[in-house]
Amino acid sequence: MALTQQRKQELISGFQVHETDTGSADVQIAMLTDRINRLSQHLQANKKDHSSRRGLLKMIGQRKRLLGYIQKDNREKYQALIARLGIRG
Repeated sequence: MALTQQRKQELISGFQVHETDTGSADVQIAMLTDRINRLSQHLQANKKDHSSRRGLLKMIGQRKRLLGYIQKDNREKYQALIARLGIRG
């Protein structure tokens, strides 16, 4: 379920705001989206895994809060980010 180091570096380099950025809201949302997608696939195969479903809902809530922060700060950046990640806004 966890992100591999290589995948994490790909996400960071793809969404970082500046060269040394590893924890901006954009990067966090990208990593959460990747984890959410992986966990969704797991739950489709394992329908009775309720503890993982709870973790998924917590991740979705965290991503929603971060997206709200970006939307409040910069609407154009928000639209570009959700289009790039392929999620509903």
